[in-house]
Amino acid sequence: MPGAGPADPAGWLTLPDVAERLDVPISKVHQMIRDRELIAVRRDGVRRIPADLVANHTVLKHLPGVLTLLADAGYDDEAALRWLYEPDDSLPGGTPATALGGDQAREIKRRAQALGF
Repeated sequence: MPGAGPADPAGWLTLPDVAERLDVPISKVHQMIRDRELIAVRRDGVRRIPADLVANHTVLKHLPGVLTLLADAGYDDEAALRWLYEPDDSLPGGTPATALGGDQAREIKRRAQALGF
């Protein structure tokens, strides 16, 4: 399993793992990635999704909106992943990805939107 780097999440899920966790077919997971509801990057030749973005058997509520804002700002999946996991002491949890799951989701969306300007 890949280790966590400075801009990597602590845990990863393969696409079949995500399908099982969300109780959907693997084709639905592929569609969610295409629709920017989830982000997947290759690690060790396998597409993986950060485990903490699929919490409590659902995708974090505000993740699709943030991924769309990042894509609109010209971020590819690797750049979006780096942005989500870039350490930020001004956020509870220390990264935008962690803060997205809490009370700071609106702030994360605002910051992502500001990248486009």
